[in-house]
Amino acid sequence: MRTGARRSMDKIFTGFTFMSVILIAVVLIGILMPMIRKGTGAIVFRGTVEFRRMQFERYNRGDEASISAETAAAWEARSRVYEMFDHFRRGIDTSDFEREARAIYSDFADELDYYDTPDDERLALRRIARRLRNHLLDAFETGETSVASEILARVTAESENDSLRRTAADRFFPLADRYAAILREIDPGHREKYRQALNEVAEALLKLFGLPPGHPRPALAQNQYGATRLDQVNHYLDDVLFAETWVSTGPGESLVKVRTPRHEQFAGTTLEGMFTLLQEGIDEMMRPRLTLYRQYFIDDSTPGHFFGGVWPEILGTLVLTCLAILLAFPVGVTAAAYLVEVAGDNPAVNLIRMCINTLAGVPSIVFGLFGLAFIVLWLFPKLGLQGEPCTLAAALTLAILILPVIIRASEEAIRAVPATYKEASLALGASRFRCFVTVQLPTAMPGILTGVILSMSRAAGETAPILFTGAVAMGPALELGKWPFLGWLFKSTRALSYGSYDIAVGDRLAAMVPHQQFGMVMALIGLVLLLNLSAIIIRSRISRKLRGQ
Repeated sequence: MRTGARRSMDKIFTGFTFMSVILIAVVLIGILMPMIRKGTGAIVFRGTVEFRRMQFERYNRGDEASISAETAAAWEARSRVYEMFDHFRRGIDTSDFEREARAIYSDFADELDYYDTPDDERLALRRIARRLRNHLLDAFETGETSVASEILARVTAESENDSLRRTAADRFFPLADRYAAILREIDPGHREKYRQALNEVAEALLKLFGLPPGHPRPALAQNQYGATRLDQVNHYLDDVLFAETWVSTGPGESLVKVRTPRHEQFAGTTLEGMFTLLQEGIDEMMRPRLTLYRQYFIDDSTPGHFFGGVWPEILGTLVLTCLAILLAFPVGVTAAAYLVEVAGDNPAVNLIRMCINTLAGVPSIVFGLFGLAFIVLWLFPKLGLQGEPCTLAAALTLAILILPVIIRASEEAIRAVPATYKEASLALGASRFRCFVTVQLPTAMPGILTGVILSMSRAAGETAPILFTGAVAMGPALELGKWPFLGWLFKSTRALSYGSYDIAVGDRLAAMVPHQQFGMVMALIGLVLLLNLSAIIIRSRISRKLRGQ
């Protein structure tokens, strides 16, 4: 009966173990797959003509003739939208008309002076021109259609004045006719009603299409191009087509977001048809095409990570991780060897082990503050170095962070070496040091590398320790081969974990480029897996060698 019960318990325990493994696998898949799927969107997406133009102008990729032709065709399709928008905007914002009226008066005055018009005649003509200018300004300013039309009629009546023909003042009359045509379509009394909505549409169009050709290029790269991806196109197009307002449902009730179609806001105006034109012709205007952005992992990014890739972040993460392992590994293994082979078992050593275990559980932000206070602000100045965050300070901080893990893993691996190995080596006349170096350490190396793998994963993914000691959001990639060869150690570096954090706290910018954040996370996962795989292969080879295979 006892044997049967024991077998039943063994089966139940085995079943629970199997279910635990399955549960862990499901949780990992549930966490990693959405990140990888969204991160893949930084590499595989439907890129617009703006993306291809950006790639050519910034990275010299693509055929200039085909990209120029495609860009010209896209802007030709967009021109009708801008014509409708500008026509309507001139009726709402009359500042362009006002500037033109003043310019006509100024040109006419200069013209009279140039031809040495007699004083009496010049004064009379300038008086007429000034009256026409003031009439136009009054017409542009008034909010009543009838009053504006009456004023414009007075201006038009002067068109029969022979003294104004073929002069600069003759341009007053086409200006009046243009504004009269706008008045037939737009009620100037509704200017304030349309002004805010028109500004929102203008901002969304700028993000969707970018600046039209011929305009000065903005300083920021994110403002030099329109939407480069189809998901951005859909987002900005929605901002053009719908207005979002927050309205109260009643006293004491929370506000509710209401979406109103823009064509309803501009119903009965010439701008109403623009929204239908946008919906029907957006593909021709943006020309989306399935794109494989293979250079994502080797390109630098623009400020704010709006465009480009993550190569500086990958290089910085790789350098920080490997440097931290190189600094922590010899110290950790040496400390573990001392605790096992030399220190023995006494209260002082037990206290040291308790401190090591405690350090392994200390929050990483504490290590970051320690690195800033001790390494950057105290140790570096003492050594005659600049007390500034840099790659070396960040790597030292990460090394201190992972040191307890390496010590504990190495200590357990050394203890797991069979005592007969050590006894046989000592019996053959080897010294204790030679016995440890040639027998115990190689045998324990697979277990030590297990600790290294765990430490490597943590070092690559930590943000807090490098936040204060050497990471930057933007900056040039580390130049490892440039003279002086170790000069990069004293420069700050970009890293995948910190770059993802920087985008996440970017608020408005992060909402515009979520694929960049997930792309960095995917690259970080891939880099950690690659480093771990390399360590696992090394561990496997050492294990096979120890087994004589």
